[in-house]
Amino acid sequence: MSGKIEILNFIENEKHEIILFLQEFIKAASPNPPGDTTIAAKVISKLLEKHKMPFRWVSPQKTMPNIVGSINGSKPGRHLVLNGHIDVFPVSDDYSEEGWITPPWSGEIIEDKIYGRGSTDMKCGTSASIWTYIILNKFKTKFSGKLTLTCVSDEETFGPWGSRWLIDNEPEVLGDCCLNGEPSSPFTIRYGEKGLLWLTFKVRTDGSHGAYTHLSKSATLVATDLIQELKSLEALDVEVPQELLKAQEKSATAFDQGMGVGAANIAPKVTLNIGTISGGLKNNMVPSECSFEADIRLPVGCNLDKIFNSIAEITKKFPEASMEQNMLNPPSHCNPDGDMMQILKSNVQDLRGFKPEPVVSLGGTDARLWRYKNIPAYVYGPTPTGMGSANENVPIDDYLHLVKTHALSAYDYLTN
Repeated sequence: MSGKIEILNFIENEKHEIILFLQEFIKAASPNPPGDTTIAAKVISKLLEKHKMPFRWVSPQKTMPNIVGSINGSKPGRHLVLNGHIDVFPVSDDYSEEGWITPPWSGEIIEDKIYGRGSTDMKCGTSASIWTYIILNKFKTKFSGKLTLTCVSDEETFGPWGSRWLIDNEPEVLGDCCLNGEPSSPFTIRYGEKGLLWLTFKVRTDGSHGAYTHLSKSATLVATDLIQELKSLEALDVEVPQELLKAQEKSATAFDQGMGVGAANIAPKVTLNIGTISGGLKNNMVPSECSFEADIRLPVGCNLDKIFNSIAEITKKFPEASMEQNMLNPPSHCNPDGDMMQILKSNVQDLRGFKPEPVVSLGGTDARLWRYKNIPAYVYGPTPTGMGSANENVPIDDYLHLVKTHALSAYDYLTN
């Protein structure tokens, strides 16, 4: 019997425990903020101890532990790293008002779907990594090289205590390739992601009485004009290499299927979102202050200098405004036709009867951190149903499919 058939048989025989684990993982609330993931980390540890897996806690921040473990095959070979995060989006205290049909930390099964905060983002994908680590340990005499598990905290707030800390301080987690289970849809595999630039603008003027508009510019109106100028960034030709544009055009249908109609259109473009805006004290006063936060997403392969120069030219027109850069995660990508990409495609074809398409992620994941180190990193996860909103859930069939795909693909990567 081949190793891959044995892996599928194991998953079928143990599917009750595999499902139960995800339910328990969801019940272990780990919202970030505040970011305390110790209870959820203990749930992972209990499972790894039960299966006698090697692991350790790496906790540069006491309440945000990371779990790291490695196993070796029968001889030297390639090194695959599995990555997933433990922390999840927070939930309002008035969650019933948001429309939740179950308590957000219930892990309840309704109509063959597991409900709860983090079910898709990303306790489903992290569970797939954990089970892949456990399963391949049972077949380590059949593969070469090394498999490393990283379950990290502090991902949701781009903090310094999770994957970033591990990559900078733990060489064990680098490897030759990274496989991640962030929500992406079964129809797509992410080989890259757009960059993220967060800017805060503050506009200050003298202000005056609302009837005396001739005495001072309005800070809110200056901010409005500045926002309109920033909107012009979306039409900027950012010189994305043709091979990357062609790869994105080829997968446009699957892109829209997985992320909503219009996703393929904005993937190669700069996008602007004004996340917050605040200004003015009273209706009959000309505001002297206004501030807003801009979320600018940067295409894979774009000319960053051109974007920053354009922003500088725009802000020169508004002497009343100051700008602060709060966050910059440059765009990242690896080979859209790489080895792990082909392995994932083949296994999904065998399991589901279709081949997922290579796409660029619109949102950010920790996979970018491996790409920054020139290590290929691919993301294959569930559909993001309810991600960051009420009634987040994952179909049980999709969860089991993800466990199978990750386990089989890890096995293929380490046996090739």
